[in-house]
Amino acid sequence: MFDDLDLEALRRRPGVKWAEAGPGVLPAWIADMDFPVPPPVREALARAIEVDLGYPAWDDQPWANPLNEAFAERMKRLHDWSPDPSHIHHFTELIQALQVLLHLMTRPGDAVAMHTPAYPPFIKTLTDMDRRLVPIPMVDDGHGWRFDADRLAEDVARHRCRAIILVNPHNPTGRVFSRDELARIAEIADRHDLLVISDEIHSDLVHDPHRHVPFAALGPEAAGRTVTLTSASKAFNLAGLRCSVAHVGDARVRRALAAHPPLLFGEVNSLGVLATLAAWKDGDSYLAEVRATLARNRELVAASLPAGVRHHLPEATYLAWLDCRGLGLGTDPAAFFLERAGVMLSGGPGFGPGADGFARLNFATSEPILAEILRRMRDAVEGASGG
Repeated sequence: MFDDLDLEALRRRPGVKWAEAGPGVLPAWIADMDFPVPPPVREALARAIEVDLGYPAWDDQPWANPLNEAFAERMKRLHDWSPDPSHIHHFTELIQALQVLLHLMTRPGDAVAMHTPAYPPFIKTLTDMDRRLVPIPMVDDGHGWRFDADRLAEDVARHRCRAIILVNPHNPTGRVFSRDELARIAEIADRHDLLVISDEIHSDLVHDPHRHVPFAALGPEAAGRTVTLTSASKAFNLAGLRCSVAHVGDARVRRALAAHPPLLFGEVNSLGVLATLAAWKDGDSYLAEVRATLARNRELVAASLPAGVRHHLPEATYLAWLDCRGLGLGTDPAAFFLERAGVMLSGGPGFGPGADGFARLNFATSEPILAEILRRMRDAVEGASGG
């Protein structure tokens, strides 16, 4: 189903991924998949449009939103974690949730730790809200991406961090943090009384043999200081429906949210809720096909990148973090590939400290389109080197 995508039909899509690409350009940048909408989602939305677009039954009753039980059931089934459905809040997207949490629980000038390179909108959020980024550098050890937990402990203490933003699986490197790594972070968070904001939006896209461990599932102490953020938007390609959930395990955050009018921070729309429910309850076969396609595509990326580009197979996601420093293309190799190859990647500098000379490639497309993207990149590098 995913390898017969029509290139010209993709070019007519109104979404930002293809709309931003110029004539003849193949986009492999923003984290949207090219795959079709899951059939259960299409059917659920069609029924709703045909029957009823009025106020939902859970309007003004966020505790009655059906996403609460659906999220709890999914976490129990997939990860043997039993979150309390009554602790769930709803936001339009993870960026909004992050900004609300930082607004309520930190102050301008406060330090916030986060693994770098990092998702650019998270970096921009910290800058716009005048929170100080304390980088947790991801280091290439020759076998994959790691971070220094001892350095993290020292930096958290020295900068008096108030919170840590944990992106697991990690964007852009694709690392799936191990239980031991998460436990070390939990120990540091407990020692320094950190709020843990755990972005787990890519957790449905973990490649075998790796397994996702929800941070809040580590135990009562970790759960009691964690807000877990997720959405069906990445795994099921629903970003435009603006629907996400936050499991607020930290009682301090629950009290802070309860002190404000319930609609002050907005509310999710009923179509987003229906689509998410359909994806979570009836989308397993679709997700299995997505994961099989992505597993194959990540191998194609590894086998077909231009000579001189280093990267590690991502343990999750459909994003490949490319080290192009050996090619001598400057701080932003994405600019080179756009100009010389007609391939649109995400430029490394936007991902913060340590990202100069890197680029991020989205491989969630059909095999023929991905093969053409990689061919263009190889030809551009060979042409620039005179090969």
